Amino acid sequence: MALSRKELLHAYERMTKIRAFEERLHLVSQAGEVPGFIHLYAGEEAIAVGVCEHLEPTDFIGSTHRGHGHSIAKGCDIRSMMCEIFGRQEGLCHGKGGSMHIADHSIGMLGANGIVGGAPPLAAGAALTAKTLKSHAVSVAFCGDGGTNQGTTLEALNFAVVLQLPEVFVLENNAYGEGTGVGYAVGSHDISARAAGFGLPAVKVDGADFFAVHEAAGEAVERARAGGGPSVVEAVAERWYGHYEGDPGLYRTPDHVAELRADRDPLKIFRAKVAGTIDAADLDSIDAAASEEVEAAVQYARAAAWPAIDQLTTDVYVTY
Repeated sequence: MALSRKELLHAYERMTKIRAFEERLHLVSQAGEVPGFIHLYAGEEAIAVGVCEHLEPTDFIGSTHRGHGHSIAKGCDIRSMMCEIFGRQEGLCHGKGGSMHIADHSIGMLGANGIVGGAPPLAAGAALTAKTLKSHAVSVAFCGDGGTNQGTTLEALNFAVVLQLPEVFVLENNAYGEGTGVGYAVGSHDISARAAGFGLPAVKVDGADFFAVHEAAGEAVERARAGGGPSVVEAVAERWYGHYEGDPGLYRTPDHVAELRADRDPLKIFRAKVAGTIDAADLDSIDAAASEEVEAAVQYARAAAWPAIDQLTTDVYVTY
């Protein structure tokens, strides 16, 4: 599907914001400035943005423990995200969730999730709500290759097919479930083909290519919104950093990671594909603006207030 210049620039802006956010967060994490675990999304930017460019604020996404990219792609405020990761009161969850539990229900971001395979059933619930209320909303479940082996994911696939829910399963094959290679952990060696066995359309695309993801996701979202039921998009893009900040990464070599950065960079691939349509200088200015925004967010979060002690027992239970 053809994209306008405005749409292309918006997509690139979201991708480069994710990259700037993750690269800067890597540095502050290495410096010991943030509490809790950090899982970085660099190298997978085209997946989150390729999917979320099709979504409205009234649509839903469920995320993973590697959720910064999904959050930014769905429209979460970067300064509020950074405050959350720094554990500050002005964070999206008042500093109580941290990196792995960022959420913003006002724009349909149901939350990052420390449970492997946690998003598919949660997103199925949102999809069931949308179908019941006839809201025409779509629910997207992001899940890593490791999460595709979880019973929660497999049950959610079956549930979505049985009830023909408006849910899109985006299975991010980033090569490793923690330190275990997908070639070992997935018995069928084909995630999308296994998913298709549940009786829904399933495709595999290059997750480093925004345009490949965008096209496949567009078809899946349109199908769901029109009442055509669920779909699967397996997007293959190896993550650049370790499973978490501090992971020694002994399961691959530094040379391999350098090759990923050189040859499998979603931003470079995007730039190559829009050359002749958008000037490199225009993209450079977007890069600079993203870096400035992220740096400002870091400085703001460093100076922001911690949650007050009397907030310790709030936001623990929901009263219906």
